[in-house]
Parts: sequence; structure tokens; C-alpha cells
Amino acid sequence: MQIDDAWLRAVRIERPDDIRRAAESLRDAARRLAGLGIAITHNIASPAPIRDAAGASLAGEVFDGMREANWWTVPQLAFTSPIAMASRFEGDVFWANARGFRTRSPNQLLAAIDLTQFEKRALTRAAIAVPVHLPFGQIGLAMFVSPDPAVDELGDIYARHGEALALLARTFLTSYAKATERRAATVGAITLSKREVECLRWAAAGKTNDEIAIILGLKRTTIRFHTRNAAAKLDAVNRDQALFRAAQLGFLGTLR
Repeated sequence: MQIDDAWLRAVRIERPDDIRRAAESLRDAARRLAGLGIAITHNIASPAPIRDAAGASLAGEVFDGMREANWWTVPQLAFTSPIAMASRFEGDVFWANARGFRTRSPNQLLAAIDLTQFEKRALTRAAIAVPVHLPFGQIGLAMFVSPDPAVDELGDIYARHGEALALLARTFLTSYAKATERRAATVGAITLSKREVECLRWAAAGKTNDEIAIILGLKRTTIRFHTRNAAAKLDAVNRDQALFRAAQLGFLGTLR
């Protein structure tokens, strides 16, 4: 099904006041188009749910597609869900169940992902997933799931509506990221100290904090201090995201 401009305008966010309206439009479009519910996050590395301009969580209230009542609060969901894991290695819409991942074109990286206890770990038997790779290493993810928890086959819906669902989800998530972006005015002014860059560069080379401490002749706590400072400056939620953002901004190649 083709998505016209009116559908895209309905899910696009121009300013924070548009967020709830756009979220409801995305939910309604998924129901009307494919009869599916939605679970969606703007950042799989963070447990923080999507919020409207007033700060109210839209997870569970607007986006209520997952069978788990508070799915966004499940500890380590981004690291245990095979769908979230697959979103790190796939940029196109795909669908998945306990029998595997189905993509538009072959992706051998997905074959290595563990699918045991799929439903328990993914909190659904099947989902059409839309990974959205955003600036600074941030990954958003929209999962379209059946309201019937027994359904584990979404191949037909994926074939007919996968591209349309992907376009709607990407439009919503990319515009949400822009409308809520806190780094926009200051990203060009981010500066890291020489020591912070040293710590990140050795971390990017696979060294542990203990190993970096030996290399630099510093205490382990000092290495953690510099790494955390760098992550805070880069507005990263963990070490891996700090490394990715530092690399994107060119810091890991600027040490003198």
C-alpha cells in the first residue's frame, strides 16, 4: 500500500507539542493499515520511554502493542531481546519469530543471533521490526505486533505493508529525535581533554580500564573518571555509545 503525504504529515513532528498527536496518528495508522499494535523506542540503549511535551510517557498509554504491561522497564531488554540485537546489524525493515529473521536482502550477521526462548526474551511471538539508525550512534526501534498473543506468523502482512510501516515509523522517530534533541545548539562546541581522548582511544582498541590504567600509569578509578566525563560531554548513556559518538565526531583520530 502506498503512503500518501497526509499520512506522513500526521506522524511527523515539527515541535514538541506535536509529539502526542503524531504518536496517536502512528498508532492509528498501524491499526488501520495492518491491524497491528506498536511498541517503540527512540533509543534501545536507554530505558527512558518516548514522552510528550508535558513529559508524560507514551509507552503503554499510546503505544500499547506489547503483551508485557511495562515492557520498557524490563531490565536489560535491549541486550536480551533478539529483535533489539538484530536492529544493531540490520538497517531495513524485517520480521522475526522463533524460527528466524526475514529481511529484504540476505544478512548473514543475523544468523548468529540466539533465538532460544524467543517469546520470553522478545516479549512477543512475532514482530515486524523497523530499526532507525540515528546520529551519534543512537538506534531507534519500532516493533509492530499482533493484538493476538498467539500469532507467530507475520509474513503476509510484512510482504504487503512492511515498507509502508517502515516509512511511517522512520518519519516519526527521526522527527522525534530532532524535536527533542538537546545537543543541537552545542554539538559543535563539544571538547574532550587529551586524557579523555586517550582513555577512549584505548577503550576503542579493546582495552579494559585496568589495562588502560597500566598503559597510562594511572589508577583504575582515574580511568573511570575520565571515561565517564567524556561520556557525559557526549551525552552518551554508556561506554559503547560514547566510543561511537567520539568516533563519529572525529575525536578518536585527533590525539597529538
